[in-house]
Amino acid sequence: MPRYKADIAGGALKVYESRIVADLLLKNVTPVQWRRAVEVENVLQKVSPNTAKRQASLIRGRLLTLTPTAWLLVRDGSKPVATQAVFASAVAHSALLRDFLAIVVRDHFRSGNLGLTRGHWRAYVDACLERDPEMTVWNASTTNKLGDSVFQILNEVGLLSEADRPLLQPVYYQPEILAYLNQGQFPEVLRAMQAFI
Repeated sequence: MPRYKADIAGGALKVYESRIVADLLLKNVTPVQWRRAVEVENVLQKVSPNTAKRQASLIRGRLLTLTPTAWLLVRDGSKPVATQAVFASAVAHSALLRDFLAIVVRDHFRSGNLGLTRGHWRAYVDACLERDPEMTVWNASTTNKLGDSVFQILNEVGLLSEADRPLLQPVYYQPEILAYLNQGQFPEVLRAMQAFI
């Protein structure tokens, strides 16, 4: 089974939607109730049932990599706590994102070269093919779309500044997030999130 998948495309953090999905998970809804909420009641407020289904599925997949304690942080936490909890779930869910942080972003912080470009992303994806021979070869459009999602995620969580030429910057993680990840035994996730250390 390939390590690197394109399942991050079209999925920036989606904190608002993640709060709703976390609530459904905490209520332990049945598959029928899930389908009704997502496709009929349109709780995510998407323009089409297919979009709602796709996004709900991606968000649920992310949140299920963590435990109900994290779902509570997503649903009930302040905006910074919820954003960082969703970020942790995205990092746990996607080896593509996790390794980008652990390899490329960490290397940039260590070297002091804080500029991050799409060229770095494309070079990273090429290197992923060498690390994972089972990985699907993506066309330029898919690679760029995945890059859009990853750069947007880094921007949303504050790792990448908002500027004409964005720069990497450290993030202050909320104590609840650090405590959860340390107690929950998520060393790989925490290491990737703290690529600036």
